[in-house]
Amino acid sequence: MTLTTTPVGSISEVVDGARAAFASGRTRPLAWREDTLRRLRRLLVDRTDELEKAMADDLRRPAFEAWIGDTGFAIVDIDHTLAHLPGWMRPERVATPLSLQPGASRIVPEPLGVVCVIAPWNYPVQLTVLPLVAAIAAGNAVVVKPSELAPASAEALGRLITDLDDPAIAVVQGGVAETTELLEQRFDHILYTGNGRVARVVMKAAAEHLTPVTLELGGKSPAIVSRNAKIGTAARRIVSGKGLNAGQSCVAPDYVLVDRAVHDELVSEMGDAIREFYGDDPKASADFGRIVNDSHFHRLEKLLHDGTVAVGGESDPDELYIAPTILTGVKPGDPVMDEEIFGPVLPVLAVDSVDEAIEFVNRGDKPLALYVFSEEDDESEAVIGGTSSGGAGVNATMFHVTNPHLPFGGVGPSGTGAYHGKFGFDTFSHHRGVLERSTKVDPALLYPPYTDSKESLVRRVLTLADPRQAVAGLVNRLRRRG
Repeated sequence: MTLTTTPVGSISEVVDGARAAFASGRTRPLAWREDTLRRLRRLLVDRTDELEKAMADDLRRPAFEAWIGDTGFAIVDIDHTLAHLPGWMRPERVATPLSLQPGASRIVPEPLGVVCVIAPWNYPVQLTVLPLVAAIAAGNAVVVKPSELAPASAEALGRLITDLDDPAIAVVQGGVAETTELLEQRFDHILYTGNGRVARVVMKAAAEHLTPVTLELGGKSPAIVSRNAKIGTAARRIVSGKGLNAGQSCVAPDYVLVDRAVHDELVSEMGDAIREFYGDDPKASADFGRIVNDSHFHRLEKLLHDGTVAVGGESDPDELYIAPTILTGVKPGDPVMDEEIFGPVLPVLAVDSVDEAIEFVNRGDKPLALYVFSEEDDESEAVIGGTSSGGAGVNATMFHVTNPHLPFGGVGPSGTGAYHGKFGFDTFSHHRGVLERSTKVDPALLYPPYTDSKESLVRRVLTLADPRQAVAGLVNRLRRRG
């Protein structure tokens, strides 16, 4: 379908409108935040079928997968946010040093202003709505840019956001020209989800206004399988994580490092899992999606020639279909290992030990996710402690991102910053430090003239590791005098 784009010349007016709405103060009260989130939730519930159809049009997403990974995910996130928002907004009392007594200190979360959310195409609802929820919860005005590569989903999301009918929440539609113009505007925070190439463009544009950014990128997320793993379970969980959305997930297992002793068993079990999940012909399965466009299809099709196809390998350009594929005999320098695959192609490389797997991972960029399969706790902890990644799962793939109490974000080339749950509220908030001093007394210690006795006393007080020591010392001196 053809996406209805926002005229480039009007984008500055869209942003100015959001800024005027924020300046009016409407977004700050708890009542506005809660009411807006509830209205957004109702729209998601009422339009679940419409959104699922749009994702089916764009990606041939199964309805169940679209609900679990997108619409339902977003609804649950709103519920979690509503349940905790009053507590998140409450100022936090913190200790006040003896040198500032009598007084009190607190940290006050306040909204940043106008934030921009630039969303990707692969989970169009989840990765548009979750940052939007966090920004609203923090009391900001928001300008949302859905991905033009999922046009049906972008249109559906545009209608949904427009029907919120709130001047503080706006949507911009379009492609490169519209995104370029959008990034020319001044924002108070930008959250971008996508690839590293575009992330550099976003950071460069943000730097012009000294705008902070959150970048949710990706990378080659490994799955490490020990000889001490439950091989059948590991195979099913890796295949299910890779098969979700036809592998077009930023936290999908990108390659597998498996102990050589169980390599053949794992590959066999993964083949069985593919047949169990999608049948003998996954192309005919209603539960397996398609590649988003011709460009991504042809990029993936070339990767099918690396190593040896152990399972799958079929493709159909007319349907943008790439079969769930397991590759063996892949070498570290092969093209399939050079970049994030972002599709249903999974290389399996044999290693001689978990230690070798750790060394392999550490030779590359830090990934967005890392998975380890082992029944030995010490082994799993060695992997977690010996590597770095945005998030991790032990005997699991993908599902760590569904826990709202865990941050979702990358590290190094896989991203910067995090959100989900309170982490999202914090990302879109400024945590303002506030000191209140009493006027009942006005000690002259820090006022001129700076006498030797003042300096001596202040130095002793300020260099104490624990202010309670000063109080205890004073009490002891008074007792001795008494």
